[in-house]
Amino acid sequence: MTETTPDAVPAAPAKPNVIEAPADRTRRLRVGGLMLVFALIGLLLAIFTKSGKATFQLVSGDLQNNLLHLPAQAVGLLLGILGVGAAAAYIVRRVPQRYAGWLAALLGICFIGAFLCWASAGKTFPLANQFQGTLNFATPLILGALAGVLSERAGVINIAIEGQFLTGAFTAAVVSSTTGSAAAALIAAAATGVLMAALLAVFSIKYLVNQVVLGVVLVVFATGITGFLFDEFLQPDANKLNTPEVLSAVKIPGLASIPFFGPILFNQTILVYLTYLAVAVVTFVLFQTRWGLRIRAVGEHPKAADTVGINVKRIRYSAVLSAGILAGLGGAFFTVGYAGSFSKEMTAGNGFIALAALIMGRWHPIGATVAALFFGFATQLQSQLQIIQTPIPGELLLMAPYLATIIAVAGLVGRVRAPKADGEPYVTE
Repeated sequence: MTETTPDAVPAAPAKPNVIEAPADRTRRLRVGGLMLVFALIGLLLAIFTKSGKATFQLVSGDLQNNLLHLPAQAVGLLLGILGVGAAAAYIVRRVPQRYAGWLAALLGICFIGAFLCWASAGKTFPLANQFQGTLNFATPLILGALAGVLSERAGVINIAIEGQFLTGAFTAAVVSSTTGSAAAALIAAAATGVLMAALLAVFSIKYLVNQVVLGVVLVVFATGITGFLFDEFLQPDANKLNTPEVLSAVKIPGLASIPFFGPILFNQTILVYLTYLAVAVVTFVLFQTRWGLRIRAVGEHPKAADTVGINVKRIRYSAVLSAGILAGLGGAFFTVGYAGSFSKEMTAGNGFIALAALIMGRWHPIGATVAALFFGFATQLQSQLQIIQTPIPGELLLMAPYLATIIAVAGLVGRVRAPKADGEPYVTE
C-alpha cells in the first residue's frame, strides 16, 4: 500500500479543449475580416496624414485656452496600429469571446481617433462641440429607440415612433406657448405620445391590423394633422401658439466640474437628464422585474406565457402605452428642448432612425442607446468637418450610420434577431 505524504500537491486538472462550432468560426472570421478592413482604412488615413499638429478644442467657445495639441501623424499611426492589433486578436481568438465587444469598441475608438487626426492636421477641431452636438442629436433618438424596445419586446412593431415624435413636438410647443410651463409641456407631450400609442395598441392588439401598415398610417396621420393645425392655427397666431420656452440647462454641482465631460453631460436640460434616467429604468425594468420578464415572455412565446396565466394582451397594452410616454418626450425635445418653435415635419425622419438604432442595438436598451449615440455622432461630425473645411463630403458621413445598419441587419456582424413574436397578433383560443 502506498502512502500519500502530507506535502503532496494534487495535479491541476487539464483544461478542456474548447471546440468552436463551424457557425461560430464563420461568424468570427466574417466579423474579424470586417474589423480588419476598418482598421486598415484607419491605418491608411494615418499614413497619408499631413505632418504637423492636430489641435482639439476641449471647452466650447474657448479658442485660446484648453486646447489639446497632438502630433497628428504619430498619434494616427499609433491608433491605426492598435486598431489592426485589435482586429487581428479577434480573428485569431487571442482573447476570450466575452471580450469581443470590448475589442470592437477599441477598434471603433482607434478608427475615429485616426480619422480625426487626419481631418484636423494643421487645424483646430471643436471636440467639445462635437460631443455636445452628439448628445443633442442623440437624445430624441435614444428616447424613440427605448420606446421601440419596450413595445417590440412585447411583440408589437412600433413603426409609428415618427408620428409620436411629431405630435409630441406639436403639443409641447403649444402647451409651453400658452402656459409658459416647461413641466406642463413635457406632461402634455407624454400624454400625446400615449394617445398615439393607444391607437397603435387598440388596432394592432384588439383588431389585429397589420402592425407595419398601421404604423405607416399613423405616421401619415400625424404628419397630416400637425401640418393642418400648423397652417390653420400656429402660423397665423405664432406669437401666442408657437413661441415655446426652450428648457434651460441645469448644472449639477460637482459633476459639472469634471474636466471635459462634466460640462457636456451634467450641464444639460431636464429632458436630457430624463433620458439618462429612462435608459437605466428601462434596462432595470426589462431584466430585473416581474413585469419586464412578462414583457419578454409575451414577445417571445405568447402562447406559453398565456398557459402559465399571464394576460398577454394586457401586458402588450401596458408596454405599448409606456413606450408612448418615452416617444412623446422624445418629440418634445425638438421644440422645447432644442429648436424653440414647431414647423411642419420638423422631426425629419428621426423616428425611423430610432428604429434603425433599435435594430443595431439588437432590441436591447443599452445597445439601442449606443447605436443612437453613433447616429448622433455621425450627424454632428459632418457639420463639424464642413466648418474646418475637410475635403471629404459631408454627405458621405451622413451615409455611415445607415450603411452600418444595413451591415448589422445583413448579419455581417453577427445574428440580429427580433423577438420571435414581434409583429404577430395573439388570438386566444
